[in-house]
Formats: sequence, C-alpha cells, structure tokens
Amino acid sequence: MIKVINTKFSDVKIIEPKIHFDKRGYFFESFNQDEFNNKVGKIKFVQDNESASSFGVLRGLHFQEAPFEQSKLIRVIKGEIQDVVVDIRENSPNYLKYISVILNEENKRQIFIPKGFAHGFLTISESAEVVYKVTDLWNKKAERSLKWNDKDLNIEWPRLTTVKPLISEKDEQAALISQLSSD
Repeated sequence: MIKVINTKFSDVKIIEPKIHFDKRGYFFESFNQDEFNNKVGKIKFVQDNESASSFGVLRGLHFQEAPFEQSKLIRVIKGEIQDVVVDIRENSPNYLKYISVILNEENKRQIFIPKGFAHGFLTISESAEVVYKVTDLWNKKAERSLKWNDKDLNIEWPRLTTVKPLISEKDEQAALISQLSSD
C-alpha cells in the first residue's frame, strides 16, 4: 500500500510506501503498477535508471522536449538528496515555479514528476544512489537542460551557501529559461 501526498503542483505527487518492520529488518513494495494506476494515474514506465553521486553533485535541471517528454518516478536507495521539480509548462498557472523535497533512504519517499517539468537534484549526504523509472526512452536530440542557478527560477539550494556544486560539462552549458522561451 502506498500513501499519495499532494504537492502545490496538482500533477506532481509524493509517494510514501507502507514499510513492514520486524526483527529481520524491513520490507516494502517499491512499485506496484495496479496501485500506482489507481492512486496516481495510468502510466506506463519503459526504462529504469540508476545513478550514484558524491556529496555536492548537482544533476539537472533536465527534461526532454515533445514528443519525447518523460514522466519520472524518483527514489533514493542510499543517502539523501534535495530533489527539485520546475514547472516549465508555459500555459500553467505555476509556470517557472518549483518545489523542493528531501528524498532519502530513511523516509523511502518517491516523487512522481509528469511530463512538462524539469528535474534535478543535489546530493546532500556523503554519497547517494538514485533510481528512477521513465515513460519514454532517452533521446539525445530532445534532451534539454536548464541552469540550476538561473535567477529567473530563483531556486533555493540551502546546502550550496558554503559548497560549490560539482556539475557536468553539459549542465555547465545549460540554457537559461529566457533562452528557451525565445526559441
């Protein structure tokens, strides 16, 4: 069983599993297609991905353009991250607003991010392992990145007040939101 928690974006959901503890440890269903369809929406995931990052690694903000957009279901199996979701749907009342949640191996929460949102995360523990499901395959030509520190997005990264993030060359060269809007 899962508990679905609404966020300020009606389509973005936090998924909280029911965890069964006993003297041996714990057990929970990390994904159940029928329950997900009934409580979140009918979604077909086509690929699972995994990444490992050290403290201070910032990945994102990533998305794919239509018709290759991806919905994602993100969870952390080791460590802790600050997960950020930005609404990039131009006709949305929440356009360019973001939410930030902490996902970690302790709370076992997941976040469902539908198409139309950019996504990124910052590793805030010594290391983190993140797994996620996507609804479309990666398409290099449709891949896009937004600057994590774009002043128009004004994302708060509390851990970055004293630490410089480690980011990929691709993310260093990411676009500002104003550059995407004018294309």
